[in-house]
Amino acid sequence: MTDFQTSGTGDKSIGDIIAEANNLSASQVSQILAHQQKTGLKFGEAAVALGFIKREDVLWALSQQFHYPYQAEGGTAVCAELVVATKPFDAASEFFRDVRSQLISNLFADQDPRKALAICSPNVGDGKSFFAANLAVAFSQLGGRTLLVDADMRTPRLHEIFGIENPKTGLSGILSGRNETNVIRPIDALPSLFLLPVGVVPPNPLELIQRPVFDLLLNELVSKFDYVLVDTPAFSHGADARVVAAKCGASVALGRKGQTAVPAMKQLVATLGKRGQDFAGVILNEFNA
Repeated sequence: MTDFQTSGTGDKSIGDIIAEANNLSASQVSQILAHQQKTGLKFGEAAVALGFIKREDVLWALSQQFHYPYQAEGGTAVCAELVVATKPFDAASEFFRDVRSQLISNLFADQDPRKALAICSPNVGDGKSFFAANLAVAFSQLGGRTLLVDADMRTPRLHEIFGIENPKTGLSGILSGRNETNVIRPIDALPSLFLLPVGVVPPNPLELIQRPVFDLLLNELVSKFDYVLVDTPAFSHGADARVVAAKCGASVALGRKGQTAVPAMKQLVATLGKRGQDFAGVILNEFNA
């Protein structure tokens, strides 16, 4: 099948991958090649036009050729909110990759000491967990080990986004001094990505994150993972986000288009910017419905 059009690098052409994955017959391949020659389309586009495969089959083939973690839309392994995983070539995914690139250049380059990045927002509903989850997926697609920590011990959502049902162990147990195992969960559908969920929601979240054990934990995590991102409670809940951000050493503020009030964002930025930490700036979320 050497006539298949290739794209970029990889051991196999797109045509080879598509044909093998979809069990295309020799007759179907011949029809695709003929349509490709007639129209000038790429092999995958021609196969879609003829009705032999779906568009998502082409995206999956591209992900395999470029060793790019990808979960087909509608798959059961990954929540639809993880647009970077389910729609890796859409505008929203490009947005997260652009944010990732800026953070690598301006924040994660030549870190000494290494830092975790706290994701903060003024209010509940700003899309903070959506943003943190997708940004973590984007970092994991670089191939480095990426850990997403759910430090929102008031309204945790990351376990739901990643399909972990009612986790009984997690961050709250560690900070409470319980001897828990297997608290860091690998995300099977997304290689290189790991999640530390909240676990049991505690009655005293602020007291837990203020304990020295949280500092020790973060120091250990940033030494073992290439990137550590931390989801925090909304700033409106109290001092939690401020404390977590200070312990992480770096933070970013997230607002939601058409919803986040300017005074609330100014207050958050002023708080994060005066803590002697690296403040990466303000990001406007336009994608989370």
